[in-house]
Amino acid sequence: MMQAMGTLSVRVYTSQAQIPVEGATVVVTAPGTNGKRKLLSVQATDRSGEVPAISIPTPAAGESTSPHEAGGPAPFTLCNVWAEHPGYAMLEAEGVQIFPGVETVQDMELIPLPWGQSSLQHLDVREIPPQNL
Repeated sequence: MMQAMGTLSVRVYTSQAQIPVEGATVVVTAPGTNGKRKLLSVQATDRSGEVPAISIPTPAAGESTSPHEAGGPAPFTLCNVWAEHPGYAMLEAEGVQIFPGVETVQDMELIPLPWGQSSLQHLDVREIPPQNL
């Protein structure tokens, strides 16, 4: 039973200097039924390389006492975050954990592509390791 909400903030930048990428498309999905994904948000980044915080339903804090219970609900909601912008390799962060009442910040560093290459030809997938709860 989903009763609580958590928030996800996404920041898209390039280079170690963390230069914001304006106009990047940010897509947030959650696992759906039959292996399909449920679309939670599609937004474009602002001048700061950020999108407005996204509210995501989560299990209520008291619904799970241990993430390792057999068949018990996890204390978070999993989602995937995609970021893409022309001229950069597309990036997907898998397994981002959203906890009730907590703001999760996901940084997305886009890597510039050689001139003339399409962002759709390059996909960098990073799996977020589970929290050690």
